[in-house]
Amino acid sequence: MRRYAVPLLHQCRRDTTEAVIGAVTGTLARPGLLVLGRRDTGGRLRAVGRTVPLRPEVSRQVGEHLAAAGPGHPFEGVRFTAAWGSRDALDVVLVRPDLVAEVSADRAVDRCVFRHPLRFQRIRLDVTAADVPPFGQGPAAAAG
Repeated sequence: MRRYAVPLLHQCRRDTTEAVIGAVTGTLARPGLLVLGRRDTGGRLRAVGRTVPLRPEVSRQVGEHLAAAGPGHPFEGVRFTAAWGSRDALDVVLVRPDLVAEVSADRAVDRCVFRHPLRFQRIRLDVTAADVPPFGQGPAAAAG
């Protein structure tokens, strides 16, 4: 009887980190997913990734803390795609960039942007947007 090696499923390391919520899909009261950012060296919020769709109970919890963005939001005019390499644009609602989310991220990063969707862990009401590591820095690889 011949035995064959069975390849192990790819297991990538995931780290938790924080990012600022800059936009959402859906509505402010019931966001579908979050578009997250970090400030660059000039202080401008730059997108670093998006989450997988939020579960309904999480969506309601996050929605309780969101507020509409005012004029001059750093994401104004920015087009976010539905997936890495996709040309399909997300329909987003810009939010006031002062709410911090803790997310789980894998190590696949390209130009300081997470290649794969992030997994929402929780809202960090104990952390301000100023406490979030800058764009390209922090405990998780490259993007934070």
